[in-house]
Amino acid sequence: MLARRANMKSITRVVVYLSKENSCPQRARFQQSIVGHFCTGDEDSWMVNCALDQRRFLISDREFAGSNRVLLQKGKDKKRNLLPQRPPFCPIKHLTEAQASSLPVETQERGVDVGVAILLQSANQKVLLTRRSKTLSSFPNIWVPPGGHIEQDEQLLDAGLRELGEETGLWLEDGEFSWRPLALWESVYPPMLSRGLPRRHHVVVYLLLLSRESHQQLQVRLKPNEAEVSAYAWLDEPVLASIAATQNEIGATSAMAGDLPPAVSITEVQHGSAKTLAIPTTMFLSSVPLQGEDVERVSTGTKFALRLWLDTLAVQAE
Repeated sequence: MLARRANMKSITRVVVYLSKENSCPQRARFQQSIVGHFCTGDEDSWMVNCALDQRRFLISDREFAGSNRVLLQKGKDKKRNLLPQRPPFCPIKHLTEAQASSLPVETQERGVDVGVAILLQSANQKVLLTRRSKTLSSFPNIWVPPGGHIEQDEQLLDAGLRELGEETGLWLEDGEFSWRPLALWESVYPPMLSRGLPRRHHVVVYLLLLSRESHQQLQVRLKPNEAEVSAYAWLDEPVLASIAATQNEIGATSAMAGDLPPAVSITEVQHGSAKTLAIPTTMFLSSVPLQGEDVERVSTGTKFALRLWLDTLAVQAE
């Protein structure tokens, strides 16, 4: 792990390239829907192969050398390709030709960036979520797993571990965890066209890390970077399952399941100090509002990743 930190180089953007039916990989355009490139009709998910390839993130409907596959449980064991998904209200999906042409030239020419997010599960099956700082330019005050960009010559796991360490202070060493790719998510900011034209377009790669330590052991090593993280929480399966169930809801807060606690414990960080607070569980069940300012909530992509994480629990128990 120390070698990983020492070998980091200057940041070079990694962008998405697409290949369909064995076509030559082409750089994805900012205003192009990644899921829509492979889907037919109004579908919002598709099975693909993907890998970092010569500093490009290549997504294809065909297997290729080094591409990632993932084992998901849907009843019986079955190997499936990585599943990319977008929300049904994805701005890129609903962008008209006139709106696309009105985007600034520098935005149109930007391409689609790639990020990585770490879904960290402790040995006692709690998952770490962090609240993004209010000062961040995209998705401020939203709950997500730790994550961020991929630097030049990094692999997905290296990038995820670096972002986890930089944001939370948790630097995991080889042998302290196992991992696997979980899913892809097409993320656009602002998250709805009613909030304005898209300014950011990413494909987020979710990686599941299974720590060999309990959340209490990991907790003592947490030193969040306040520039990026304003709070964090270790959530258990019942709460996470309720969060995942609200994935595609918009404009409302879901009714809280009767067996959930009325409040959840979080740790807020401010001016170098940490304070434990209890906040209403319903906050974590909030969905994207149709109009007006966004609200504190769990991101839609995180809900999607949590739904797939729930599918892995039965496998882990075997």
